[in-house]
Amino acid sequence: MSSGFTEDEMRRALGLTVHSSPSTPQATAPAAKEKSEARVASTKPKRRSPKLRVKLLVSKEFEGETVEFTHDADTLSQFDAEQEAKTLAKKEKYRFFEVVSIKPIE
Repeated sequence: MSSGFTEDEMRRALGLTVHSSPSTPQATAPAAKEKSEARVASTKPKRRSPKLRVKLLVSKEFEGETVEFTHDADTLSQFDAEQEAKTLAKKEKYRFFEVVSIKPIE
């Protein structure tokens, strides 16, 4: 199950710092570094984690006045996102919940 690459070659391919050995040429390393820097500069920074926006109708009294409660969860699990939103709504003293929507945020 060997890929045929040495650890140094894999680190270099991933852009990690490698202590260069005398057998590797020094001229190719800066050229590869310039290309990777140009590629990083041209790409937009991406969001670290996916998010879901949960909208709930909440109230403190049964069949009382409802308020829309919105929560952005850092997960792709709709169940987990709904549970997080309900937990936060409970902390604000709401007792009755109705899920309106759960949508991913771009």
